[in-house]
Amino acid sequence: MAEGIRLPVLPLNDDVLLPGMVLPVTLDPEAQAAVDAAQASAGSRLLVVPRLDGVYSGSGVLATLQQVGRLPTGEPAAVVRATGRARIGTGVPGAGAALWVEATPVDGTPATGRTAELAAEYKKLVVSVLQTRGNWQTIDTVSRTTDPGVLADLAGYAPYLDARQKLQLLETADVDARLERLIAWVHAHIAEMQVSEKIQSDVREGMERSQREFLLRQQLAAIRKELGEDADPGTDHRARVEAAELPGEVRAAALREVDRLEATSEQSPEGGWIRTWLDTVLDLPWSVRTPDDDDVVAARAVLDADHTGLDDVKDRVVEHLAVRARRAGRGLTAVGGRGSGAVLVLVGPPGVGKTSLGESVARALGRRFVRVALGGVRDEAEIRGHRRTYVGALPGRIVRAIREAGSMNPVVLLDEIDKVGSDYRGDPAAALLEVLDPEQNHTFRDHYLDLDLDLSDVLFLATANVVDAIPQALLDRMELIALDGYTEDEKVAIARDHLLPRQLERAALTPAEVTVDDEALRVIAAEHTREAGVRQLDRALARILRKATLATDPTAAPLRVTAADLRTYLGRPRFTPEAAERTAVPGVATGLAVTGTGGDVLFIEVTAVDGEPGLTVTGQLGDVMKESAQIALSYVRGSAARLGADPAVLQKRLHLHVPAGAVPKDGPSAGVTMVTALASLASGRPVRADVGMTGEVTLSGRVLPIGGVKQKLLAADRAGLSTVFLPARNEPDLDDVPAEVRERLTVHLVGDVTDLVAAALEPAREDAAPLQAIAA
Repeated sequence: MAEGIRLPVLPLNDDVLLPGMVLPVTLDPEAQAAVDAAQASAGSRLLVVPRLDGVYSGSGVLATLQQVGRLPTGEPAAVVRATGRARIGTGVPGAGAALWVEATPVDGTPATGRTAELAAEYKKLVVSVLQTRGNWQTIDTVSRTTDPGVLADLAGYAPYLDARQKLQLLETADVDARLERLIAWVHAHIAEMQVSEKIQSDVREGMERSQREFLLRQQLAAIRKELGEDADPGTDHRARVEAAELPGEVRAAALREVDRLEATSEQSPEGGWIRTWLDTVLDLPWSVRTPDDDDVVAARAVLDADHTGLDDVKDRVVEHLAVRARRAGRGLTAVGGRGSGAVLVLVGPPGVGKTSLGESVARALGRRFVRVALGGVRDEAEIRGHRRTYVGALPGRIVRAIREAGSMNPVVLLDEIDKVGSDYRGDPAAALLEVLDPEQNHTFRDHYLDLDLDLSDVLFLATANVVDAIPQALLDRMELIALDGYTEDEKVAIARDHLLPRQLERAALTPAEVTVDDEALRVIAAEHTREAGVRQLDRALARILRKATLATDPTAAPLRVTAADLRTYLGRPRFTPEAAERTAVPGVATGLAVTGTGGDVLFIEVTAVDGEPGLTVTGQLGDVMKESAQIALSYVRGSAARLGADPAVLQKRLHLHVPAGAVPKDGPSAGVTMVTALASLASGRPVRADVGMTGEVTLSGRVLPIGGVKQKLLAADRAGLSTVFLPARNEPDLDDVPAEVRERLTVHLVGDVTDLVAAALEPAREDAAPLQAIAA
């Protein structure tokens, strides 16, 4: 350890002096006293101590005075040269006003092989930094420095190191440790420089591009001015707003946005959002309305030409036209901005023509038509639009439909409204409430537009397959019209008048080349397709004509497709009457049901097996049908005597099955069918093969009314049944059934299930097996 040296202290405020450095110091009274004391001593030596934030460090440097004088500004200053590190000891008395301390010189650690490697790496990093600054003189100094300790202390001149980092270098006597710290700091500085240069480069390029675009725009404007051409009218939004026929509130809102646009920089992204909003507002047909065709007779003729049947829909459209014509004739207008409020929902199985009916209605009214597909929509913003604060915001589908139609009174078809879903993004069905409510839709507000849009003159038509899937609040705002399906005669007429000509055109054939007679169409509808609509019938005709195109010789006689030729074109019939075969044994009854594809027959089978008394239900039935099975069993057990049933059979293990188990089934209309099947099993009397039935039953045997009467009777007619049992309270629903179907079917209205069972079962035969044999 070196001996202590008594030296005056020169405080260095917020800066650090490292060994080997030469630094000019401005002299305040305290520093002036230290300099005076050093000049008075031998060798002009002093101790320079860093003072950061008013706190002295425990380390300093031994320094000598090189020069004392004044700066060009007149302030006293001194130039000091640091010669080595020193550790500060205790204060000692001295001459003058200076602070004297006992300082101990600190020697550096000897160099090692590791030191040389660190020095080489640090020198390479420092040179790379200095090269970016173009400081070649400093590069030469660093390159000529061979002592690792001296090289490390040269970092005191580095502008990228702060006083705290330099103080760490001063307090670190070990050369290796100093070099390791410096290497880490230089790496961090290089990374920071790279990021900074990248940012500066991007900013510089953006500024240059903006300046270039500005100059080009100015030159373009000057060229257009010299040529006498006006600016692009598409970009002058103020002129477009002032020239457009907009309602007062819309015009005021648009002009406010134009003021914001003009005050916004060309480079601001907000300008693009405002321009997109203004273009959307100006594209909407605020003042465009197509005149309605008030000719009721012509409108009905258009509907009859496009569609066969569907009288309910046609009557409703014609009634709407008649009311509008009467109000227009008497000079009456909508009160309070409210229009006719016509919102119709067409509910029916696929293929009955719901979607195409919307186009016919628009053509009959003389309005424009636009279709909005709602199947699978789960985002509320699809209806109400996105708020303008979101990136990529768009108006909702209703606003886009109005813009696409080009008028404020189009026919808008909301297709598949029962397929609307909901998730965390909201409930689109709830958003449709305002759209479809005649009391509210005259002030519909889209989130993107944020303006009132009058939808009161829009004729909304909605389509759905199942009415139960439509939310009740939404269904309450619409007028329900059921399209339950077509009779066989109507299918033949539709195929002859609509489907066949369209398929002939698609196959590039003419009626003179290929014809399909009515009997063949009837067989296709009855035996090759069994559906409520005509979609499968249309595909069958397409298949026939494809095969006919392949086999047609242009020079031969016209090809006529008859019923006898259908096996060649379509193969064997897919559907044949099976009620007689299925109900040939006791315990099987034919019910009628409504599915998503229309009405259908439903066979219910019951059998008795050995085991613990009870009921097993299979066929993927819902809770309602399972409860109906339990009610039916309880009723048959309690009324076995009246039904002619053997109680012993009902005490066995009963298994009730509804075939097609892969298809979920549920609904409150299978009760009477289950009672009949159980009574048939327990009495040993089969159910009549020509009988179908529907209705719910209570524990007291009352037959309750059900829905879907028309669809069920059409299904019974397609299945070849001739007798149908309905609840007595469903008698008013028979008015909706086509007359030709009512003529082919014998409908019995029953209020007590006992009467139904008595009429539905075959009479007891003398040679029939005794009930005891069945029970055994």
